[in-house]
Amino acid sequence: MKLPVKSLDNKAAGDIEVADDIFGLPVRKDILARMVQWQLAKRRAGTHKTKGISDISGTTKKPWKQKGTGRARQGSLRSPQFRGGAVIFGPVVRSHEYGLQKKVRRLALKTALSAKQAEGKLVVLDSAKVKDAKTSALAKSFAKLGLASALIIDGATLDESFARAARNLPGIDVLPQQGANVYDIMRRDTLVLTRDAVQALEARLK
Repeated sequence: MKLPVKSLDNKAAGDIEVADDIFGLPVRKDILARMVQWQLAKRRAGTHKTKGISDISGTTKKPWKQKGTGRARQGSLRSPQFRGGAVIFGPVVRSHEYGLQKKVRRLALKTALSAKQAEGKLVVLDSAKVKDAKTSALAKSFAKLGLASALIIDGATLDESFARAARNLPGIDVLPQQGANVYDIMRRDTLVLTRDAVQALEARLK
């Protein structure tokens, strides 16, 4: 299929041919959900921790004798039923990461690209380069393009001036093509690709 290409000034800059098997797939919400859950699980720190009985500082003495007091038998003041005692089966430090097949991850990225194209929220730019790293000037360009919440993906390297000008704009993310991922694509309203990004993604996903 062919997609129109725009400049940063919202002027026509020709067309680009894109692969139907990357930008024209049916939208699979189940695949997108699996991928987003996998990404978010990998991001979790897993540093939650409660103290078990071996972590509680305190006496190991038996609180009172086993029989004859009329009270329930107890073996330790560090047990969970006492104030300041342990937590039983509480969370421990661990990794929340799990495996996901490479072909599913590849399909998910293709599906995310296709979903943005199907919604009409895919914009192709001729290039993402500016002469001066001026946030105000770039904000005006984005206003012309109607970009308020957008992920901008460039080629293998980012233009330093463009990245510096865009990093203070709320709702705008900028990534090189190797950083393209499903979660960042789906969390922003509009996906913006440069010509270099389209070529790199097609080479990566074929």
